[in-house]
Amino acid sequence: MRRVSKLVAAVGTAAALALSATACGSTSTESSSSSSESSGKGKGIALAYDVGGRGDQSFNDAAYAGFEKARKDFGIGGEDVEPSDGESDADKVQRLTDLARQGYNPVIGVGFAYAPAIKEAAEKFPKTTFGLIDDETVKGDNIANLVFSEEQGSYLAGVAAAKATKSKVVGFVGGVEVPLIKKFEAGFVQGVKDTDPSVEVKTQYLTQPPDMGGFSKPDLGKEAARGQLDADADVLYHAAGLAGQGVIEAVAAKDKWVIGVDSDQYKQKTLDKYKDSILTSMTKDVSGAVYNLVKSVHEGEPKTGVVRFDLKSDGVGLSDSNPAFAKMTEIQDAVKKAREGIVNGDIKVDTTP
Repeated sequence: MRRVSKLVAAVGTAAALALSATACGSTSTESSSSSSESSGKGKGIALAYDVGGRGDQSFNDAAYAGFEKARKDFGIGGEDVEPSDGESDADKVQRLTDLARQGYNPVIGVGFAYAPAIKEAAEKFPKTTFGLIDDETVKGDNIANLVFSEEQGSYLAGVAAAKATKSKVVGFVGGVEVPLIKKFEAGFVQGVKDTDPSVEVKTQYLTQPPDMGGFSKPDLGKEAARGQLDADADVLYHAAGLAGQGVIEAVAAKDKWVIGVDSDQYKQKTLDKYKDSILTSMTKDVSGAVYNLVKSVHEGEPKTGVVRFDLKSDGVGLSDSNPAFAKMTEIQDAVKKAREGIVNGDIKVDTTP
C-alpha cells in the first residue's frame, strides 16, 4: 500500500517507536502529549486507515481532520496508522489489538473492511470504545457504528448532474463494487432520473471484491473516466477514494464537470489545479463523526450502537464552494427542493440500484 510519508516526515522517527512491528502497518502520528494520560482518559485517540491511507483528499483525510481537531480541542494524544498492501483481517486485528493494549481510547477503524477486526478486538478490550465507520453489521456493547446515508447526498449529486449536463450523458465511477458504493450509485442514478428521465447514466466499477485496488489506484480512475468522456459523458461523479483523483484529472483535461466525494474536493490543496472542473462534492461528515465519538469518550459517556449521519442532520450534503456552482441558480433551486423533499419524507431514496 502506498505510504504517505511525505505528509508526515516530520514525525516519522517518533512514530516508528509507537507501534510494534506486529501491527502490520505503518504509523503516521505519535502521541507525544502527556496531558491525556494524566487526565485519566487514556492515551487519546487511535485511527486505523482504510485502503489508500492518508493523502486521498477524500475519505481518509476527512477522518484525519476529525482526529486532529479532537487532539487539539481536548489536549489528548493520538496515533494514526496506515494499512499494508494485501493485508489480512488477522493483520487488522493485530493492529487494533496493539493500539488498544497501549491504552488508546477510542480506537477507530476507518472503513467497512475493519468490521471483522473490530468485532474481535472489541471482545478482547471491553473497556475500550471502538469506532467503526461505514458498517453497522458488527454490533457490541463497546462498538459505535458510525454510518451515513450516502444515497441521500448522492441523490442531490444526481440532481445537480442532470441539470448541468449538456450532452444528456453523465457517468458514475465506483471504486469497488461493494454494497456501500452501490448506495452512492443508487442515489445518484435516482436523482438523475427523477430530475430528467432522458439523461443517460453510464456506470463503471474499477475492481471487484476481494480486490480493493479500485480505492487506491488513480490510473484506474483515469482510464475509466476517459472511457466515459469518450462516450459523451460531460458530468462524472466518483466514489472511488484515492482512485477518484484520476477521475478528476481526466475530467479536468477535457474541461468537463466532475462531482467529488466525501470531502469538499474543491477545497483540497492537492487538487487545486483541477478545482475549476469540480462542480460540487457529495460530502460526508466523517470528520464530525470521528470528533464526536472522541468527545463522548473524553466526557465519560461513550457513544455506542448505530450513530447515523443523514441529510436532516447535515451528516451528508452537497458543497457549493465552487463560485461557478454557487451562481447556477437553476441547479441550486433544484437541489434545495430535492433536499427538502428527502428531509420531509416526500422523496424516498433507494439504497440499491
